[in-house]
Amino acid sequence: MPRPLETLLARVAPAVFVVLWASGFIGARLGMPHVEPLTFLTLRMAAVVGLMALVVAITRPAWPGGAAVGHSVVSGLLMHGGYLGGVFIAIDHKLAVGLTALIVGLQPILLSTLANRVLGETVTPRQWAGLALGIVGVYLIVQSKMAGGQADLVAWIAIATALLSITAGTLWQKRHGGTIDWRPAFLIQYAAAGAVFAAGAFLFETRRVEWTGELIFALAWLVLVLSLGAIWLLYFLIRRGSASRISSLFYLTPPATAVMAWALFDERLGAVALVGMALCVAGVGLVNASPRKT
Repeated sequence: MPRPLETLLARVAPAVFVVLWASGFIGARLGMPHVEPLTFLTLRMAAVVGLMALVVAITRPAWPGGAAVGHSVVSGLLMHGGYLGGVFIAIDHKLAVGLTALIVGLQPILLSTLANRVLGETVTPRQWAGLALGIVGVYLIVQSKMAGGQADLVAWIAIATALLSITAGTLWQKRHGGTIDWRPAFLIQYAAAGAVFAAGAFLFETRRVEWTGELIFALAWLVLVLSLGAIWLLYFLIRRGSASRISSLFYLTPPATAVMAWALFDERLGAVALVGMALCVAGVGLVNASPRKT
């Protein structure tokens, strides 16, 4: 990639990533009423693998060695298999969407703590303050949706798996995935996740699909915009920045999702939610602000 284009992309990528990542919850809301979660994810992964196989066949990138293939498999199982599977199963088992978002929203704090120890990244007091501020903001945004719900044990295990998986996957990708060409890496990662989803769908679901316009649109959106566009941006950001800075962007997902839900589904935004959005933005600003020169 030409240097000027890469510099421009680095500047706009965080904002674009937040919008695209947040839209994934909208896609899930549109599609899940018409298909079971693991079947939905199997269809999604199959479509992505087919597209990536075509890209690899046409562009013929260098294929990674055995160790790199192994690292890609691990990244795929964590960042796609564990995270997506956990979130979708938790929602399917009646865990409130707001509470789901809140639990996954703990990821920046958990990842920053681990990054400090595993990657040797220094997390400054100002960044810790920003991460804590983001937690408060996420809570304020989703607190009105936390009441009710009849989640069972499976839901809690699933959402805990999602949180741990996206955290561990980000660390793994930061540590081991920086030198692997994204084209074969994506193909391997999505194939690994897809195999897990397919096995789960055959073991635990009826695999019935109600092919509606909403499902087709949601599937196309999640394949093209999320699994290709947003994930590519995430890996681009992970390669260029610290794990703590990148993970802080996840604080902006609930505000962005809330705005989209308001625009598309007329979900109201109360004063408390607006305050939470402001705190999320302030928290991310603290985490990503350049250190003062002395």
